[in-house]
Amino acid sequence: MSWLGAGIGAGIGLVFGGPIGAALGAWIGGSFGSGVKRVTAGAGQLGRDGAQTVFIVTLFSMLAKMAKADGQVSTAEIQLIERFIQDNLRLSAEDRKQAIKIFDNAKNDSFSIYEYAQQYHQLVRNQGMREMVYRLLFAVAYADGTLHASEEAILRRLPSYLGLSESLFAAMQAEFDRRAPAAAGSLQQHYDVLGCSPDTSDRDLKLAYRRKAAEFHPDKIAAKGLPEEFMRYAEDQMKSITVAYDTIVEARKRSVEVTS
Repeated sequence: MSWLGAGIGAGIGLVFGGPIGAALGAWIGGSFGSGVKRVTAGAGQLGRDGAQTVFIVTLFSMLAKMAKADGQVSTAEIQLIERFIQDNLRLSAEDRKQAIKIFDNAKNDSFSIYEYAQQYHQLVRNQGMREMVYRLLFAVAYADGTLHASEEAILRRLPSYLGLSESLFAAMQAEFDRRAPAAAGSLQQHYDVLGCSPDTSDRDLKLAYRRKAAEFHPDKIAAKGLPEEFMRYAEDQMKSITVAYDTIVEARKRSVEVTS
């Protein structure tokens, strides 16, 4: 199913204030003309289709801002986004066209990537959906095999604007940086994935794991508005959560055996 018509399939578009509202309005107006009826909605009022539309508009607008972080969008960056759309997201030709239109509209608007992130945090209460935007931005940043300084600076700052733990940057970087060997501090990165620390009790660790797993369960993510094409990223996040929990549990067992 195409996400193109999500939120507007019945002739209704959702319009907000702020950067997402501006991007959504520009996309709807440019793609579907003035015949689209517009209504307003606030935090907590998004239905599934509305959440899906806002997710797409936010993601590709933020991708545009990241691509322009060094002052301009280069040919290499455009090719990178194109490859990401084609190879990773596997969007249809029509969906690709609309995604690029959202991207192009956001390149020259007056809002920053942090303003987009902050409004998305306000509109979308589900932490899993906010982490998914962050993960996809990481995926694009690493698409050429290197995390550049301008991309790193943005990714370090974004968690606080998205309402996520600032430690998530280190955890995500360790996951995406395939060149990095397992380091002595890697266990801390697993704690970061779960939002815990070495002082967290076994009981609370299990509760944290269950909460995270519930947030990223494919059925729950789909119900919250993640388009079908993006589901494998939710599955990747689920795998990271499971690996983090299993690794910590195993490390704790070994520690007990050594001290006993």
